[in-house]
Amino acid sequence: MSTSIRSNLVFSARSTTDSSINNRVFDSFAGLECILSIIRALRMGSCFSAESRSPLLNSPTPTLDIKKKKNSRKRPPGLRSSSFDHRREEQLHRVAGRMFLNGSSEIASLFTQQGKKGTNQDAMIVWENFGSRTDTVFCGVFDGHGPLGHMVAKRVRDTLPLKLSAHWEVNLKDSNDVLKEIMGSFNSEGTSINSPNVESKPSINFEETDNNPEIFQTLKQSFLKAFKVMDRELSMYANVDCFCSGTTAVTLIKQGQHLIIGNIGDSRAVLCTRDKDNSRVAVQLTVDLKPNLPGEAERIRKCKGRVFALRDEPEVARVWLPNHDSPGLAMARAFGDFCLKDFGLISVPEVSYRRLTEKDEFVVLATDGIWDVLSNEEVIDIVACAESHAHAAQAVVESAVRAWKQKYPTSKVDDCAVVCLFLGLDTSATSATRDSGKNVEEDESSSTMNLETGKDWSALEGVSRLNTLLTLPRFVGEDEENCEPEGKGNV
Repeated sequence: MSTSIRSNLVFSARSTTDSSINNRVFDSFAGLECILSIIRALRMGSCFSAESRSPLLNSPTPTLDIKKKKNSRKRPPGLRSSSFDHRREEQLHRVAGRMFLNGSSEIASLFTQQGKKGTNQDAMIVWENFGSRTDTVFCGVFDGHGPLGHMVAKRVRDTLPLKLSAHWEVNLKDSNDVLKEIMGSFNSEGTSINSPNVESKPSINFEETDNNPEIFQTLKQSFLKAFKVMDRELSMYANVDCFCSGTTAVTLIKQGQHLIIGNIGDSRAVLCTRDKDNSRVAVQLTVDLKPNLPGEAERIRKCKGRVFALRDEPEVARVWLPNHDSPGLAMARAFGDFCLKDFGLISVPEVSYRRLTEKDEFVVLATDGIWDVLSNEEVIDIVACAESHAHAAQAVVESAVRAWKQKYPTSKVDDCAVVCLFLGLDTSATSATRDSGKNVEEDESSSTMNLETGKDWSALEGVSRLNTLLTLPRFVGEDEENCEPEGKGNV
């Protein structure tokens, strides 16, 4: 073998060895970098990461007073097991008694319709036999806003009920443990007390005082904890950027004669009942939590946020960052919207209670696409006069769409979602009109409040529909920053 051939073979062998070593070193660094990326992802959610923010169109890119970490790498979307989320959604969709698409059952009617603004960002749910209790129902509607509002609304729809049920169980177990200790001390003193059946779920007996039932105290804590955990979890989703996207939530749990409502944002719950003359009366169960409410505005301003309305929208107060004219959110409480969470926006729900009577007929939950054009009285009349309970929610949505076109012909119709929950329903009388629970037309892509009967708590009366979250905020002079909005909406 010649010297030149031997040299070539030696060089080729060395090259192959060096390439193999380099590949191993590269693989090691790649693995280490992957581990570091996972650690970074666990330490901070994408909703807080500066690199994941969606800048507003045609507006200067603000720093938002949050410093971006040096040498930070943008995480790929869906870092947190999107396949796991998909499997969980499939399992939820197969749960008996859980409805989230257009349809009806013997006790409820649901309907949603996309508006003219793009993707339908409204979501809804009715869950019968909630928490494996035969006399318990969970209902909710969710109105998303922002670039990914539709994803946030559906995420909350699917996750919040599970968290609420879990915290309810924990609170009940804690209460039972306390009772066991008390009864144990009584029994040790020779007092005979029957032990409660802890495992029975169909019906739970609660000791009540005049205005403070135990179930309200138990579920109030469950609502507060579940909403807090839900918002915290949204901050950790990599495939749903909640920095400038969020959702409202008006939810309720009905167990027997007990009705507990948890609400954030400007979606609304209204009860239809009868007065002493047997006339239908609309009772608003929630307050539209808008920035123009004095208590909400005070909290936001104490946190350095700003509340003011634009010149051409004097009746719509919005929440703004301290040093930037964005994002202009038209509500004071919401899930997500983490760009405002340090400046007064909160996700703490208002929790209220009502003991139902035989005069109470049904509850309507709906997003602001309904309430912006229909009054509480109009809605309960539409439901009461619907051809059947199964078509009640659809009748409300269709009436709202007609009202949009008549009142605001130049405005785009908003998304609408309605849930009608019928109380004390006679199943034998409605079996003929039951919709078999089919889901159609829609593809899946803090304290008790005393409200005046029939009073509409709205901040958008007489105003054509406006975007909840402004994508093109306009500058307002310093002399108008602290001006309260004028018009009917002030409460």
